[in-house]
Amino acid sequence: MEDLKATTLIIPGIALVTVIILYVQLLRYFNNRNVFKRLSYLIIASSFLFNFAWEMLQMPLYQGMKLNMPTTMFCGVASIADVLMVLLLYYAFAVIYKDPFWVQHFTPTRILLLMVVGTIGAILAEMLHLSTGSWKYSESMPIIPIGKVGLSPVLQFMILPLLSYCISSFFTKLIGH
Repeated sequence: MEDLKATTLIIPGIALVTVIILYVQLLRYFNNRNVFKRLSYLIIASSFLFNFAWEMLQMPLYQGMKLNMPTTMFCGVASIADVLMVLLLYYAFAVIYKDPFWVQHFTPTRILLLMVVGTIGAILAEMLHLSTGSWKYSESMPIIPIGKVGLSPVLQFMILPLLSYCISSFFTKLIGH
């Protein structure tokens, strides 16, 4: 798991290009650009911190993961990829809802939809990474029947995007428009 493979970088690369395109389009579309930028930066920062902590804590659930510099760097790179996916979700929902500040108006339906999309994305990504050998689970990883993937990475994308959006939205409101 400590060796980066080209296939490990394909999806984040596609996500990066898509995030940049959506960001530029959203900047053109919405009036309050400074608040949108601030919210985006807060999502990036909070998402990286939450995902890096999660990646480090779930290390024992993967084969070959030891607390050392190469593994820590791998978790950092994985966290950057996670940030891209969180931004992709945020911008995609901003386009769908036609509201860059949709995270300030959560409803039970929006929360459920976000969690479902995050879950599906995590399952598909894990299936791809497992099939290409990007990483392997240890015996201690709980496996969910859908896709035969690990519970921990699925929970990660059910919970952390929502947490990141809520924290970022709170601080954006606190700082003020």
